[in-house]
Amino acid sequence: MKREIIQTNDGSTTIHIEEWDECYHSKFGAIQEAQHVFIKNGLSLFENKTISILEIGFGTGLNAFITFLESQKLNQSIDYVGVEAYPVSPEEVLLMNYVPELKAENERGVFDKMHECNWEEVVFLRNDFVFTKRNQFFQDIDDLEKFDLIYFDAFGYRVQPELWSTAIFQKMYKALKPNGILVTYAARGVIKRSMVEVGFTVEKLAGPPGKREMFRASKF
Repeated sequence: MKREIIQTNDGSTTIHIEEWDECYHSKFGAIQEAQHVFIKNGLSLFENKTISILEIGFGTGLNAFITFLESQKLNQSIDYVGVEAYPVSPEEVLLMNYVPELKAENERGVFDKMHECNWEEVVFLRNDFVFTKRNQFFQDIDDLEKFDLIYFDAFGYRVQPELWSTAIFQKMYKALKPNGILVTYAARGVIKRSMVEVGFTVEKLAGPPGKREMFRASKF
């Protein structure tokens, strides 16, 4: 499928898949979306804690990099696992402008290392930030009560409804520890019903710029 790099409304870049008319991040603002959905409504709830995070859709590395930056401000120790079935190419990574847009030139080496390290390799990006990326289909995830927080950032239901199925959310529910949470940009009724069916308690929250609503699901 043909892919192109585009600039989103907040100045940050993303990848657009022409055949699907689908982007890796919101065209209204890639960084703004990540900050709102995954940091404000997810990571920030665990201030001053040691937590494990599972990202569904490592993609461009934006969510992982912002988490690395924000976890320092939140006094957190992080074990981060990013899952990706179809890795972004090195050429595409070079065209992502997240480091300058986040004013994080001092941490450029961290962003590069996230993409350059081997799959399945455990890497210490900082003494309190452990990072692993897994080249894996979401359907093959079989972790049990391992994570405190899940960033669910798969391609949208419109183009890949199978990634938002009851079977997938059952895997997410099992992967979370008790009192763990899952955050996602999505807010479709059919997605909420699948979440509730497997045991999640679902909140509808205000969405990021350009999107009215989003979901946060909790495992009690």
